[in-house]
Amino acid sequence: MPLKIKWNAPVILGFALLCTVVYFLDIFMGGYLMPFFTVQPNISLTNPFAIMTLFTHVAGHASLEHLLGNLTFILLLGPIVEEKYGSNKTLQMILVTALITGLASVFIFKIGLLGASGIVFMLILLVSFTNVKSGEIPITFILVAILFLGKEFINGVQSNQIAESAHIIGGICGSIFGFNGGNVRQ
Repeated sequence: MPLKIKWNAPVILGFALLCTVVYFLDIFMGGYLMPFFTVQPNISLTNPFAIMTLFTHVAGHASLEHLLGNLTFILLLGPIVEEKYGSNKTLQMILVTALITGLASVFIFKIGLLGASGIVFMLILLVSFTNVKSGEIPITFILVAILFLGKEFINGVQSNQIAESAHIIGGICGSIFGFNGGNVRQ
């Protein structure tokens, strides 16, 4: 029996492809593309391109290591989430998480932001809800929340170029989506 390749998680695969294309196209363009995929800390709400970055920042990455690190988790966890919640809900959760992490980076933390790390943490927490039954909190969720979010709180006190706030907010978004059965609006 011949095997055929299946496009099994269209939103996740499309998102991974978008991130990859943006990264390599930016290299080809000498760095001129990445500002359209970076939230600046001093955003102008009258500039449509600046508002667009509140969503597009999740597709921009600072280095190949940054891109590959995020894609590893996205491609590992994303198809599980997309299979459980469906493509539309998965896309909605990605967009809402992007917007919330973008807004928080501007209005609360006053930092620039690029990369899909918030999406990764959303998926990490959300995937721990894949076998949930009504009225139960999975122990895997509790342990994952303690391990991943606890690490980010600890790392957050260090001076580095990583936006732990986006990781934490992405994890919180994933937790809320998980408790709401993947529904963005409740």
